[in-house]
Amino acid sequence: MREIFVLTEHRRGQIRDVTFEMLTKGRELAEETNTELTAVLLGKDVKEYAKTLSEYANRVLVVEDTKLENFNSEAYQKVLANLINERKPLLTMMGHTSYGVELAPSLATALNLPLATDCIDLTFENETFFVTRQMYGGKVNVRAVVRKSESYIATVRPATFQPQKPESMNGEITEIASPLTEEITEKRFIEYVLPPPGGVDITAADVLVGIGRGIKDEKNLPMMEELAKALGGVLACSRPIIDKGWLPSDRQVGTSGKTVKPKLYIAVGISGAFQHVLGMKNSDLIIAINKDPNAPIFSFADYGVVDDLFKIVPQLKEKIYELKGQKA
Repeated sequence: MREIFVLTEHRRGQIRDVTFEMLTKGRELAEETNTELTAVLLGKDVKEYAKTLSEYANRVLVVEDTKLENFNSEAYQKVLANLINERKPLLTMMGHTSYGVELAPSLATALNLPLATDCIDLTFENETFFVTRQMYGGKVNVRAVVRKSESYIATVRPATFQPQKPESMNGEITEIASPLTEEITEKRFIEYVLPPPGGVDITAADVLVGIGRGIKDEKNLPMMEELAKALGGVLACSRPIIDKGWLPSDRQVGTSGKTVKPKLYIAVGISGAFQHVLGMKNSDLIIAINKDPNAPIFSFADYGVVDDLFKIVPQLKEKIYELKGQKA
């Protein structure tokens, strides 16, 4: 039976969320096409991840090699090209992340396979592969047909699909011998760079307080930071805050920033332009605070407060500390 491949993305001992999102969509596609879902796991000492992946897929292919200890697109390409040539999967999915953006184009070129990038939906209809992508900064969704091929490659935008664990998969775990026989000299891993002291990775935060032009002045940043601290979260923002230089660019949420999916996202003084919304709309819980009752952000919020943020934020912070039994 033919397969749908999902490339497992893992970093520093953890499987990245985008992997489970793709496995969820992959199961749907496998049912559509009467194929089997296969998770592809590359790395060094990664067999422990295989058990977790087997709960989401029909099969897990594990390739272990010291040359795969850290992500290297040249090494990954050689291993994946070998697997694709041997097993002829209908589709190979990988995240539209720093990994996938570097790996997918060169892999597709090497194998002469059609590639669709940054997809927000994928489907097969009568053996024709369709993908949905966004254009013009997210203003338009385009449903495109991919040229006919025996096999396809696609990268999937993170936080697009809600990961769901099936009741029981108990997938087969198969170890595959590594085809790598020589050291990779074209590229090599040097070091993993963590955010600088005081820096944060907003994509990893469970709680985000997003701020927009509604905070009016840079002098109001400390008040917003205090709210984030009270919630045990970090501060993020929309594009105007970056343009003004009030926060570093790595705090921006949106199409020209980062896509986030925290457990809680509080949008403070953010109108809700589509460029920003596309970066946070899949958060588990969204609360919006804005004095404009017609602000677009309320269309995406689970709860909304229509009032002056300078009145609401201090009260909210005090209430949080009260519930925690702490002093503000």
